[in-house]
This record gives sequence, structure tokens and C-alpha cells, in this order.
Amino acid sequence: MSRPAPIGVFDSGVGGLSVLGELRRLLPHENFIYLADTAHLPYGARPGEDIRALTGGAVSELHSRGVKAVVVACNTASAFSLENLRARFEMPIIGLVPALKPAVAATQTGVVGVLATPGTLRGTLLQDVIHTFADPAGVRVLTAVSAELVPLVEAGQADSEQTRAVLRETLSPLAGAGADQLVLGCTHYPFLANSIRAEFGNTFALLDSGAAVARHTRNVLQNAALLSDHQQQGEVSYLVTGDVKAARPVFAALCPAQTKPLHLTALGG
Repeated sequence: MSRPAPIGVFDSGVGGLSVLGELRRLLPHENFIYLADTAHLPYGARPGEDIRALTGGAVSELHSRGVKAVVVACNTASAFSLENLRARFEMPIIGLVPALKPAVAATQTGVVGVLATPGTLRGTLLQDVIHTFADPAGVRVLTAVSAELVPLVEAGQADSEQTRAVLRETLSPLAGAGADQLVLGCTHYPFLANSIRAEFGNTFALLDSGAAVARHTRNVLQNAALLSDHQQQGEVSYLVTGDVKAARPVFAALCPAQTKPLHLTALGG
């Protein structure tokens, strides 16, 4: 591991681009390799052992390409895989934690909603965060889950009427119960912000983990003396395990503006 080495960012698909955008804003001189396992998404309904195996394979691929750290920019992969990854690799592994702490601090109604994937709900990480931050504060946490939203974002339909219909059905119970904070418990979900606001106005304040993960990544690299000392703008390369032709228009629409032009290749290409 060395200062000029890139940072790996992994997600099952395009969701981690929301985290990449925050990383690029905070660490503009770093190079990144973004790996999307589009051949196997969505991860949410997969068995835990499958999630760990797929995540381990992706991080191993990034390690073989010389990254100095990996950000697991996937809530489901983080919920199932972080302990195993940190035991397996010596480089820093940074995962996602649902943004429940700031939601608990900000709520005025005492009710916080979490929009999650099936996999995130099955993992232990969310429950651990609830027990740590919400329970002692007497804040009620309600979860809403949909298996449809990630595929819709991956299909470039984040602002479609179909997506808004799914959001209406999924989030209306939280709004009816008085939730005033909505934790976006999947990296795909920040891309749904416009649709959520179109349906629910200012009912919820929307919180995600991207900025906090970027700050934590900077601190980890700084403490390990691994921050880049280059002054030029860093670059990003994108790898996908699935069909590049199908992925390209969605990546082009969602990848952070400062990482364009888009260099998207098939894994092994």
C-alpha cells in the first residue's frame, strides 16, 4: 500500500456512486476504482453466505489491482461481510453504517423511519445501531422494505411513475405513523430523493451515510499515512461484472459529474 495507490469502491451496482460522489468531493486528489457487481445484483434477497462470497470476491479483485483501501459502498454487503473482510485483508476496509445517529438527534416526533433492503434488515448491523442510538433515547424506529427499488434505480427509472408508486406504497405507513426523519438504508436510495419529495413533500428529512463515510475514509487514510500527496485531480475507472452496454447509460446519468468522461469496462477488460 502506498500514497499514490487508488481507493477501491465496491457496490452491487450503481448505488455506490452516491458514496463515490462524497468521496470525490472530500478527497479530490485521490484515484478510485469503482467495481459494480452488476451480474449478481440485487444482493438484498440473497442468502448471507452468497453475499459474503460475492463481496469477498469483489474486494479480492480490487486488492489484486493494487488499491490501498476499500470502501464497501453497499449497506447489504456491509451488514453481512465487514468482519470477514477485515480478518482476510490487511488493508483498511471501510463499511457503511445506517445514518440512525443523526436521525435520532434530529427527530421532533420521536419516530424515525428506515428505508432498507431485505438484506439490510436480515443483517445484524441495523439492529446494533438501533440498540446503540435509538433505544437509549426512547426513539421509535420503523422500517420499510422493498425489493423493487434497487432494480428500478439500476434500470434508470429513479424518477419514473412506477418508482413513485412503489414509494407511495412503501413509505405511506411511516408517514402515517409520524416519522419525520427517513434514513436511506441503501446506497441506491439517495437517487430516489426527488421521487420521495415529489410524493411526500417535506414530511421526511432524508439522511444517508455518504458524507460520514467519506469523512471516516479520510480519517482512516490520514491515520495510516496513506492520503495522496498529489496535487492534480484524481481519476476514476469503472468496472462492471455484467453487460457494459446495458450499464453505460445508467452510469453516465448517475456517476458524479467530476468523474466524467466515463471510463467503463467489463471486469477483465
